[in-house]
Amino acid sequence: MKNAGEQQESLTELDDSAVSEYLLRHPDFFIRNAHQVEQMRVPHPVRGTVSLVEWHMARARNYIGQLEQNIGLLMEQASVNEGLFSSLLTLQARLASADSLEELLNRLHRWARELGLAGAHIRLFPERWRIGAPSSFTHLALNRQAFEPLRIQRFGDERHYLGPLNGPELLVMLPQSMAVGSVAMSLMGRDGDLGVVIFTSRDPQHYQAGQGTQLLQALAQMLPAVLERWIERL
Repeated sequence: MKNAGEQQESLTELDDSAVSEYLLRHPDFFIRNAHQVEQMRVPHPVRGTVSLVEWHMARARNYIGQLEQNIGLLMEQASVNEGLFSSLLTLQARLASADSLEELLNRLHRWARELGLAGAHIRLFPERWRIGAPSSFTHLALNRQAFEPLRIQRFGDERHYLGPLNGPELLVMLPQSMAVGSVAMSLMGRDGDLGVVIFTSRDPQHYQAGQGTQLLQALAQMLPAVLERWIERL
């Protein structure tokens, strides 16, 4: 027989890892000891203790509930993505059939208004587009030197910014616009060096950090190719 010291040593060695390893090596344990398993009690935060069977069933219900919630979120996201894709296709068709750059900008603005926004704007970096005098596109020019502090402050290392702009920032980005509460802006071009597309809302809370940018990103990728119909790239 083992003395007390040997028994204590055996108990000390029987930790969670050892028990888990034993059960993995003997999967028939619960079948051979079904009666004892039914009598096992597990601590419960509300009921004090519950049977091992109840505990396992509760875990299963929670897992199934989480799966159902995840499936619901995926279906909701799929529905949102379908709506965004359809809206983008509609806009792309409208812009492609525009007869002039002015008409293109008007159609983009009207599309934004249909979404409940105040408007949409495009600003271009003049060193990348031929928009200087005597062209009629000089109003689209965005001075990169004036924009750089805003880019550092608002965009950081990102390609998009959603949120408010202060007075001086609005003068840089939207000098002719009034009552702008919040904006969604995206840098255009593969390297973000072609310009900025801007959507505005009168609601200060409409655009906020953390919102989805899928549609904004798609537009920022699409617009340069559309603009090249009317403006030469440098």
